[in-house]
Amino acid sequence: MPRFSVWGTRLALLYFLAGFTIGALILINKAAPLHPAIWSLLPLHIEFLLMGWIVQLVFAVGYWIFPRFKFEPKRGRPGFAWVALGLLNAGIGSLTLASVSGQPAWVLIGRVLEVGAVVVFAAQLWLRAKPTETGVKV
Repeated sequence: MPRFSVWGTRLALLYFLAGFTIGALILINKAAPLHPAIWSLLPLHIEFLLMGWIVQLVFAVGYWIFPRFKFEPKRGRPGFAWVALGLLNAGIGSLTLASVSGQPAWVLIGRVLEVGAVVVFAAQLWLRAKPTETGVKV
């Protein structure tokens, strides 16, 4: 497994753990009210599970499993993938900051960073999205 995929998967697992834990707190609070502020964690729960867990895992597995080029660098320029991972995590961090501070400007910044991450990652994989070379013309 490439280093990028290892780190992307590990980060995704951390977000999965955090998102699951927050979700469990919200459910416990629903059954036996602990504190009304726990409901304010719902956006973080959603963000961690959708962007942190799912999208980040898609990045990691996609980078690993998409067809490789015949010649080096076999997976294209890895720098683009790392930039995408950084942008995605910066976006999640910005949205976490928005949730904690209540500053709506951080939401816009976070979403722009996440969209940037998806665009950069799609550009990194674009040329690798091709039929495998089986000798049969498509």
